[in-house]
Amino acid sequence: MRLGVPLQLTVTAKGQLTLRRAVLDHLDIRPGQKVQVSLLPEGRIELRAADSASSIARLRGALRRPGQRRVSLAEMKEAIERGANE
Repeated sequence: MRLGVPLQLTVTAKGQLTLRRAVLDHLDIRPGQKVQVSLLPEGRIELRAADSASSIARLRGALRRPGQRRVSLAEMKEAIERGANE
C-alpha cells in the first residue's frame, strides 16, 4: 500500500471495522495490542498504536483519595519492613 492512497473498508452490521494487514503493518500493530483513536473535526479520525510504555505513567495518582495524606518513601519502607517481619 502506498502512502496517501485511499483505502476503503467495510463496516459490518455490528458496526465493526476490520483493518487490512497493510494498515496494521503500517502502524506496527500486532495481535493483542491496543489501538488509540482520536476524534477530529469534520468527521475525521486519527488512528495509531496505543503507547503501552506510557501506561505506567498513567497510573500516577491512581491510588490517591481526597482527604488522604501523602505517605513518604521512608514511611513506605517502614511499612514494607514491618510486613516482612510479621
